[in-house]
Amino acid sequence: MKRIVKILSLVMCLCVMATSVVFADSATTRIKDIAKVQGVRSNQLVGYGLVVGLNGTGDSNKMTPTIQSIGNMMSSFGMGIEVAGLKPKNVAAVIVTATLPPFVREGDNIDITVSSIGDATSIQGGTLVQTPLKAANGNVYAVAQGAVSTGGFVAGRGGGSAQKNFPTVGTTPNGAIVERTVEDDLTELGGKLSLSLTHPDFTTASRIAAAINRNYGGIAKAANPGRVDVTIPAYYRNGVVDFVASLEDLYVTPDNVAKVVLNERTGTIVMGGNVSVDSIAITQGGLSVRIKKDTEVDQPEPFSMGRTVVTEDETAEVDEQTANSIVLPATANINDIVGALNAVGATPRDIISILQAIKASGALHADLEII
Repeated sequence: MKRIVKILSLVMCLCVMATSVVFADSATTRIKDIAKVQGVRSNQLVGYGLVVGLNGTGDSNKMTPTIQSIGNMMSSFGMGIEVAGLKPKNVAAVIVTATLPPFVREGDNIDITVSSIGDATSIQGGTLVQTPLKAANGNVYAVAQGAVSTGGFVAGRGGGSAQKNFPTVGTTPNGAIVERTVEDDLTELGGKLSLSLTHPDFTTASRIAAAINRNYGGIAKAANPGRVDVTIPAYYRNGVVDFVASLEDLYVTPDNVAKVVLNERTGTIVMGGNVSVDSIAITQGGLSVRIKKDTEVDQPEPFSMGRTVVTEDETAEVDEQTANSIVLPATANINDIVGALNAVGATPRDIISILQAIKASGALHADLEII
């Protein structure tokens, strides 16, 4: 009996290593890692600009918007030029994107990403000219400018060229200065705040409210699966940051919907520990057919005036594997199924196909997601 237990334990260990299967059980975690204060959010910014100083890798003269942009820029400096004769090979039109984090103030710096929108081959070594960055409401919240770092290159031409990374996309750390902030002062919450769950779930929301109430009394209530409303205690009204920090440090056990995730390209299976399966019978086997072709040469007898003849001999071999049948009781879970399938020699892709069939039969009580 002990030997059987050891063998089963070994099979379960090999199961994870041989088939890239990951069993995901819920673990105790901080509220900070599964929820955030509602209203505390980032904002996306975007702008159109020019990268100058390129070594002949900019936009071609076919890019009319780039030529017009150069003319407009020069006009703003009081220089009138004839745009028809411009050749902007050292200039590239770009889109500049950035994320405005919460609680930043005027004068703070944020990172930017610069992406070519024309036919430039590289923006390596270029400098972004001052570019206003706007939010979705049309207001300017930051201004970007500075040297662009691509971390890549293009060398050579045609079939003899070599490329590393994407030289038409670059970044500028701290390349934008915040000119306008978004109002997000926690002192204006009016004595209440809400926690927004990253993955809405009834059970998790209830557990978060229960954990808060155990520490601070009845101040929390799960309003819906994605939000927990909290009343700020009177003694924390002037220290909201400290109160939020104490909430984030509370531990709860999140709950999730039973799910099995399959990746057919890599043969990876990720599954939750709360997945259950009804009583099932599985048969796994295969049929292999191989066709062999042998070439033979027949030589004539000496002095017989015969000719050499080349013949081909074809043979067919059929190898049918013995089907392996597995019967598992209703108490079995995915761990048992994968372990049993590995014991009979099923490959990761066989296991994925079998799990799909089990789901189709209605015996697998979990969401099956294929990526």
